[in-house]
Amino acid sequence: MGHTVTLACCALNQWALDFHGNLQRILESVRLAKEKGAAYRLGPELEVCGYGCGDHFLEGDTQLLSMQSLATLLEDPLTRNIICDIGMPVMHKNVLYNCRVIFLNQTILLIRPKMYLAMDGNYREMRWFTPWTKLRHTEQFYLPPLIADITGQVCFNVLPIVS
Repeated sequence: MGHTVTLACCALNQWALDFHGNLQRILESVRLAKEKGAAYRLGPELEVCGYGCGDHFLEGDTQLLSMQSLATLLEDPLTRNIICDIGMPVMHKNVLYNCRVIFLNQTILLIRPKMYLAMDGNYREMRWFTPWTKLRHTEQFYLPPLIADITGQVCFNVLPIVS
């Protein structure tokens, strides 16, 4: 009675600020996911820029290069006909969030910021990111022109959080 869906969970060897190398590894994981018949490809947290960027997360170049990587992923024919869920930093209303960006066929479906940030041991995520605290709330997000030109979307309601 139910339907089977194949989910590809990727554990990639991403490097901080290696945007070109990280992008190539993401695309290879999409290729492998499609080869195995996956309908949904889920990548690691902050896979676009690398998790260990430290204070570089706060630099505009890190956010710009992350958006350029997203643009490349949106345009690549390899990402067609598979839901791609990637991790990257996203600036919204001058606040930086650690987000999941989910897209399909050059359309962004959802941008979901992380609600609970790691703050123990070696982790200091709140130094760079803000947790999303607005439960059951959506806001309009205006896509940068670089992304809007590809998707045809200018703004849409995103950042929904359901508890």
